[in-house]
Amino acid sequence: MYKYNYRPGYGSEDLLIEIYSGPEQKDFFSHLLAALNCLNIQIKKINDLWINNEVLISVKSDFGNFLISKDIYDLVFIISENNPSCLEKIDTVLHDNPMFEKVFVNFEDYK
Repeated sequence: MYKYNYRPGYGSEDLLIEIYSGPEQKDFFSHLLAALNCLNIQIKKINDLWINNEVLISVKSDFGNFLISKDIYDLVFIISENNPSCLEKIDTVLHDNPMFEKVFVNFEDYK
């Protein structure tokens, strides 16, 4: 099971999804993309930033564009600039998927 938060970025009011438990597993991306497939996603571009050990995936969906980022610490962030309804839909899809567990956080902790 993958654990995630739907929270504001540090010092920001913009929301993001942070998946912090499970992204190190080799099948993570296939599970994530399969879960999001109901949004009619299309991968626009994959950047493998090997120098930083980071992967950036640009995605187009029926609900808007978003970016999936996996960093050197095996944290995954999903962001959608200027489209909070896209993130809300992604949160709903992940929350309804038995492979993902939403962990609620206090938004005040991110101010």
